[in-house]
Amino acid sequence: MPELGRKDTAPDTSGSIDAALAELGAQAALEALVRSVADVASAGAVPPRRLSVRFGCAAIDVDWSDPGVPEQAGRPLPAAAAAVPAAEPAASADGDDGLEAVKAPLVGTFYRAPEPGAPPFVEVGDEVKPGQQVAIIEAMKLMNSVEADIAGRVVEVLPADGDPVEYDQRLIVIEPLEEG
Repeated sequence: MPELGRKDTAPDTSGSIDAALAELGAQAALEALVRSVADVASAGAVPPRRLSVRFGCAAIDVDWSDPGVPEQAGRPLPAAAAAVPAAEPAASADGDDGLEAVKAPLVGTFYRAPEPGAPPFVEVGDEVKPGQQVAIIEAMKLMNSVEADIAGRVVEVLPADGDPVEYDQRLIVIEPLEEG
């Protein structure tokens, strides 16, 4: 079996990124990519919101947009603008106002509908029951159902479709229905 990183065993892909990776060797190429990602991430005035890296044929995808602050012509935001906290919804879920929130059971990508173009699982104003599916979170190419814990009326859907979400992040604000 040929050793990685030896010039005489590298495929001839002259002039391509693959050729540069093959010439460096897998470990050195990975180290160079990690350094490049660190350089890119620290280049902006604020840290990136999302950063994805692909190693085969090297790719870096960086998103500096902050959902709480408008973008300025696709350039990173200055530190002062980034320090402004995103506006909270008028009603705070899980507070003393009687509202509850469906929270993310895991880290992933939030989807409101079962597939692109399909109607969302719930809309503002819809009534939900305990155990009713209200969203999907994709994690590692697996679609995970997000269900309501209580009966109530949807007051607000916080993340946009396709937004990354964190564990225990509030997703959907629900006004509990009166028991009676």
